[in-house]
Amino acid sequence: MKTDRIFGVVVILVALAFIVSAYNLPAGNIFDKLGPKAFPIIVGIGMILSAAMLVIKPDPEPDWPALPTLLALGLATVVLVGYAYALKPLGFLLPTAIAAAILSYQITPKRVPAMLTGLGLSVALFVIFKYALGLSLLALPRGMMG
Repeated sequence: MKTDRIFGVVVILVALAFIVSAYNLPAGNIFDKLGPKAFPIIVGIGMILSAAMLVIKPDPEPDWPALPTLLALGLATVVLVGYAYALKPLGFLLPTAIAAAILSYQITPKRVPAMLTGLGLSVALFVIFKYALGLSLLALPRGMMG
């Protein structure tokens, strides 16, 4: 119960900051009566209402996972954040292969299948995103592309 209430209060504070920051957006054009402020304010109000329900009527205290599971989740989070930062300077193929291999290894700790999964996903996703969906992805770093 305590964790839901703490989380609810944190979400309410974030939503209030979100709403306040929406008021700093510049005014829209004369044809849009609501302007760009309306949508973030509506989202913030929805966040406040949802979080208030967590504070008013929390669920029973959850069973938290064991420390190894939390560490695995933390590693996966670090890998995905690193992946997001590595995409632009390193291109699509290398960061995707590394991230997919690490995450695959976490699921089934076998090195060779994890590396093959990373390579296969990297190439397959690049082909799908680049040619089937028409996204402008760079396969390799700009310096290597010429």
